[in-house]
Amino acid sequence: MNLIWRTLLHYFRTSQKIASTREVSYSRFRVLPTDLDLNGHMNNGRYLSISDIGRIELLQARGLWKPMRKKGWYPVVVSSTISFRKSLRPWRRFELESRFAGAGEKNVFLEHRFTVGGEIYAKMMVALRFLKDSGGNAPMDELTEFLELENSMQAIPRWAARWAEDVKLPSTRDAAVSDWK
Repeated sequence: MNLIWRTLLHYFRTSQKIASTREVSYSRFRVLPTDLDLNGHMNNGRYLSISDIGRIELLQARGLWKPMRKKGWYPVVVSSTISFRKSLRPWRRFELESRFAGAGEKNVFLEHRFTVGGEIYAKMMVALRFLKDSGGNAPMDELTEFLELENSMQAIPRWAARWAEDVKLPSTRDAAVSDWK
């Protein structure tokens, strides 16, 4: 984890509370010199790392992080896609808006928006799989009930379902040979 201090800061200071899975969680950040690439704006990889912090805050704000960990479940990213609109420059304050976008057969989808003054600078869709400490996946029916996704969520956007299917890699039990032919 390359943002351990920021992660811990956000983990221990999360104070927002959201009542429903459809609500948006807001995390405030500032572009630091360590976030920059050679072009002088926030590095594209840093968006992914910061979104990790936003997911933890979203689960905490909903009051789900600790009960989820007690169950031995934890989220991992299986796919992500991001579109950039404007650059985040040094010292710029921005907000990461995060919310659940829906659930599919095996994955839970989250949307992240990087905003300045309510204007979208970048938007990201993430497919998460919840794993168990003991191995394997958290049962999707239990997970959707736990996250209250079955009643409060619409189906994931069609484009996101197609995207998730199109970028899916083989199961870890199957071969995945890198052949550039």
